[in-house]
Amino acid sequence: MLHDISPYLTPKYLLLSLFPLLILYNLLTKLLKAHRIARLGARAPIRTTYLPYGVDMLHQVITYALKDMNYELWLLMFSKYGKGRYTVEAGSGERVILTAEPDNVKAVLATQFKDFGKGERFNKDWKFFLGNGIFTVDGARWHESRQLIRPQFIKDRLGDLDIFEEHVQILMKRLGESKEIDMLDMFFRYTLDAATHFLLGQSVESLIRPQTQFADAFYNAQRVQSMIARCGPLNWLVPRKRLGFYDSVKEVEDFVNVYIERALAISPSELEKKGNHDSGYTFLHAIAGYTRDRTVLRDQLLSILLAGRDTTACTLTWTIYELSLRPDVQAKLRQEIIDHVGLEQAPTYQNLKDMKFLSHIINEVLRLYPVVPFNVRVALVDTTLPVGGGPDGTLPIGIPKGTPVGYSPLVMQRRADLYPPVESGFPPADKFFPERWDGWTPKSWTYIPFNGGPRICIGQQFALTEMGYTLVRLFQRFERVENHMTEGPGMHCDIVLQPAKEVRVGFY
Repeated sequence: MLHDISPYLTPKYLLLSLFPLLILYNLLTKLLKAHRIARLGARAPIRTTYLPYGVDMLHQVITYALKDMNYELWLLMFSKYGKGRYTVEAGSGERVILTAEPDNVKAVLATQFKDFGKGERFNKDWKFFLGNGIFTVDGARWHESRQLIRPQFIKDRLGDLDIFEEHVQILMKRLGESKEIDMLDMFFRYTLDAATHFLLGQSVESLIRPQTQFADAFYNAQRVQSMIARCGPLNWLVPRKRLGFYDSVKEVEDFVNVYIERALAISPSELEKKGNHDSGYTFLHAIAGYTRDRTVLRDQLLSILLAGRDTTACTLTWTIYELSLRPDVQAKLRQEIIDHVGLEQAPTYQNLKDMKFLSHIINEVLRLYPVVPFNVRVALVDTTLPVGGGPDGTLPIGIPKGTPVGYSPLVMQRRADLYPPVESGFPPADKFFPERWDGWTPKSWTYIPFNGGPRICIGQQFALTEMGYTLVRLFQRFERVENHMTEGPGMHCDIVLQPAKEVRVGFY
């Protein structure tokens, strides 16, 4: 018998016999997955793919990303496949839910908070850079991180304003040196200087010295980490060593470790005697008073540094860009500054809180350009999303454990149907109109510039203070800002939403 079948035991015949088995396996897998979903809830509209493992969709995603058209791709998904609904199923090889529906966002971030998290894959992908910092972990480890960091952001610290003042003076000097400035570059340097000063007690002075080893290494580490995050399960293809990722992270660690050692050289009793208002008291001193673990200190420092630099720099850049197109808004803001502070005196916390139009400007920028345009959570257990399933989109969607759920504040906050109609006199949802905030409040969970629920940004007030203080000082020093661009900058949707092109303006 063996003699009879031996001619067929060749690689060619074995491969031919395995092919139908593979098709059968894939079919059974899909049926089992569909059955598992059906036990939990309904299906959302599906973004159909026609090639194995969703290669056609993957090609579309990459093509749109390279053209800085991620926002347009999400709109296309919802209009073409969701038929106007703001939740669809997609994915190349695995089921992914994409949503810009307030009820679903609320469930993921708040009401079903324990059902969703960053997941093991996210932690694995980010661990070399950020370790087990607050942004990479779930459950008890996340809670411990938050409890460690949160006290440093609760109260207004007078020293924070001193830090902003020191670096904004350097920034204004740089802005006055040229008739045309790339604002994103300037603000990246400014926020890095302020962040390192706040966290470590010493600025890297990137505004003064354009090339600093730490700043370059920190930038490159983020750049490669962004590639790793975008590639998902295929991120092993990213040539980390060739791109200098490992060397950059080591450079950043070596820089930070000097300050960690200095902080740990101070005894716990001495740290306890220090306070928020003591000269030289830093974020690092504060958390070193709670833990002596060098790895914990390193992970939390890098996490806050990453969050504190790019987010504020990009939001300030978007603000200057929009203001450069609206001389009337500039004039109104400057008059409010004159009325509340004058043109010489540095603003106080109370000044910033009293300036309503300043707040409206920042709120409007964060509405149009949310810091994190697209975000993702993974189902930690079998669960559901409240809306988007069934023929009319009113049924809960079945979400098996391990399913990624992507949500977009950028799409959601620009949805015209979530605002009063334009016919009523309300400004268009996709236009910059700070005046819309006079007497208007967004509906619940339609405006989440700092995320929401238990994981809401703990540095929210710090960031708002830094942005408000910076804008006040700039428009005390300069009468106006003029746009020097021939077209809009476009939106580069990376980890943080930033302009795709240089934002070139002039201050006068």
